[in-house]
Amino acid sequence: MAAPVPPAQIPRRSLARVFPPAPMAALTTMLVFTGLLYLIEFVDQVTSLRLDYDGGILPREVSGLDGVAFAPLLHGGWGHLIANTLPFLIFGFLVMAGGIGQFIAVTALIWLLSGLGVWLLGPSGYTTIGMSGVIFGWLVFLLARGFFARSVKQILFAVVLFALWGGLLFGVFPGQPGVSWQAHLFGALAGLLAAWIVARADRRVSAGLTA
Repeated sequence: MAAPVPPAQIPRRSLARVFPPAPMAALTTMLVFTGLLYLIEFVDQVTSLRLDYDGGILPREVSGLDGVAFAPLLHGGWGHLIANTLPFLIFGFLVMAGGIGQFIAVTALIWLLSGLGVWLLGPSGYTTIGMSGVIFGWLVFLLARGFFARSVKQILFAVVLFALWGGLLFGVFPGQPGVSWQAHLFGALAGLLAAWIVARADRRVSAGLTA
């Protein structure tokens, strides 16, 4: 039988945090990531949008399946990228509350499922690009994780976040020309799944430490 772990040695539950444990490192990571997106857009512009054509998701075409990996890095012009920049920075920074490892796992799950959803259900003959599916996933992850973790602090934070950014969620519905509701919807569903998985894993770790 394992000896009880003294309370002082039990780490705080990752989902009880609202902000990253190393905020400057998290901010630097997001700024570098954002800089990479701007660099890619610059290369795309000077190569006559070649990256958009080659790296987007082409639904139900095997040749367009690699876009699941590359499409979030591409944008339909500077306006598209600029519109995504602020939520990308804010949500990405906040998702790092659970640490860089959790951030990578959550982002990878959202990135993959959002892209696959577009590949399966997107309109034929159209290429989809952009980070918005990941952004929607991050937002839903931040809104849902407190409920799955039973964290009052996270739930209160989610209420504030919803008041500020909840209007974005209407993007999961069809009807806006030129906007991939499929990326938004599957990104949001992936964010919900990620919140559940992370909370479940976190509870198992906490239970193991206190056993």
